Amino acid sequence: MTDKIFRVNMSTLTTSVEEVPAEWAGHGGRGLTSTIVAAEVNPTCHPLGSANKLVIAPGLLSGTVAANSGRISIGAKSPLTGTIKESNAGGTAAQLLARAGCKAIIIEGVPGEDKWYSLALTPEGITINEETELIGKGNFEVLSVLDSRLEGKQAVLTIGQAGEMRLAAANISIKDPDGGLRSSGRGGLGAVMGSKKIKFITIDPKDGKVAIADPDKFKQANRVFAKALVDHPISQGLGQYGTNVLVNIINEAGGLPTRNFTSGQFDGHEAISGETMHDTILERGGKVKHNCHAGCVIQCSQVYHDAKKEKLTSGFEYESIWAMGADCCVDNLDHIAEADRIMDDIGIDTIETSVAMGVAMEGGVLEFGDGAGVCRILKEEVASGSALGRIIGNGAGAVGRAFGLTRVPVVKNQAIPAYDPRAIKGIGITYATSTQGADHTMGYTIATNILNVGGNVDPLTKEGQVELSRNLQVATAAIDSTGMCLFIAFAALDNETCLPALVDMLNARFDLNLTGDDVVSLGQSILKTERAFNSAAGFTAADDRLPEFFYTEPLPPHNTVFDFSDEEIATFWDF
Repeated sequence: MTDKIFRVNMSTLTTSVEEVPAEWAGHGGRGLTSTIVAAEVNPTCHPLGSANKLVIAPGLLSGTVAANSGRISIGAKSPLTGTIKESNAGGTAAQLLARAGCKAIIIEGVPGEDKWYSLALTPEGITINEETELIGKGNFEVLSVLDSRLEGKQAVLTIGQAGEMRLAAANISIKDPDGGLRSSGRGGLGAVMGSKKIKFITIDPKDGKVAIADPDKFKQANRVFAKALVDHPISQGLGQYGTNVLVNIINEAGGLPTRNFTSGQFDGHEAISGETMHDTILERGGKVKHNCHAGCVIQCSQVYHDAKKEKLTSGFEYESIWAMGADCCVDNLDHIAEADRIMDDIGIDTIETSVAMGVAMEGGVLEFGDGAGVCRILKEEVASGSALGRIIGNGAGAVGRAFGLTRVPVVKNQAIPAYDPRAIKGIGITYATSTQGADHTMGYTIATNILNVGGNVDPLTKEGQVELSRNLQVATAAIDSTGMCLFIAFAALDNETCLPALVDMLNARFDLNLTGDDVVSLGQSILKTERAFNSAAGFTAADDRLPEFFYTEPLPPHNTVFDFSDEEIATFWDF
């Protein structure tokens, strides 16, 4: 099956299926969404206006049997940051979209009438249908109703009430293999989908399959690749304790942002740790291992039950638990799990919203440590769209401005995630220079600063941090284009067979002769494309900075500050 571009115009309520332009053919995932947004979106447009476009793309290896290749990329101009944005997630959408022969979906325009719609994609094209029953409903009810409406195993992408209200922290949720949700969480892409009045998208590939140019070479390379993943000790730790294994590790390193980034250690860390979560899940009959997409061999997801041994949430990630836990001083894992489920249902980014809640606590909206209060505000204020709920739902920056605060941990208006840049300086360079606002996944220096993967760079010194962040951001941009999970990077950095096997799979899939240098060039090209878009949108080097308090307030226990000069940060782009 030859891949096509599926285009939807919501202004005219028309669709088309187009050939893939030659200049887009070598791209997938993030590389493709950023290339299309850069080519077709006016950088100065309003993110919620008719000129912005929502682009959804599987990776270059999506739909194949390649291990860990089930990430879907979604891109647009972000209503949260104003920059170009790509957010990727697991679930079933990437693999089914690739099997349907879809290189990318491009959604443009906004409807002229105040009506809501759904999109249904098959290999033949996309149909637009008016939707009334599910408007105003949460994501879990959407999945439940669609289970009875749809035939066969179809992928679903949906927005909750946050997306309908076009809140800047709204996400796009994707159905996972067990009927749970994964989230394209960062940057407010759910608000872009809401601006186009699309409640949900279904994908039915029928009997479509992805063609492999050399199946035998592909299988051989995949065996080598999968073995490298499962043999790596970090992969094994993630499979046992989930990403939440990091709570105790980052706390020990003094880089666990606590009480709205006023300390690097949390007294309640054991109560919310991966080890405690693991034991609680076992005791209550949940699942300590779980796939967020078919073919994942790491299985860092899990299913968390409540005290009555009934499912409460799944995909319970470290960054979400940190944000609701240490940053808000909540040491009750059940409260955090309940908040996670509520945010999944509303369809809002758990990192952005929880950091916003920590800023709101500093502003006196509620007490630090009030987990029950957090759940109440999410249910009664954010879900209903009250004035307070909309301020919180528009992110940490909006809360800081509303309450006149200066300790507001954002870069390009996106909340800083779970690693304090004063104690782990490499990640500070990533937060500052990322083309998409503060985002640990853009260049995960924690691997080398803390976990000693790919060597070691002392997290408390400046030496080597710019180079480390640059190399990882380049590699990540390329990985994000394949549809691979970021966690393949651990094996890729330590096992000399891993990255060549990935390149071999790309060559076998498309009958190419790529080398490792080609992959590096791809990553560099994507970063430059994204930066050029941001420059045209009005961003300058002055936007590649951390908030002032990181330079002036020493962080206990190391009592360090982020001490890179503007000139030192600017050298990141010397390539």
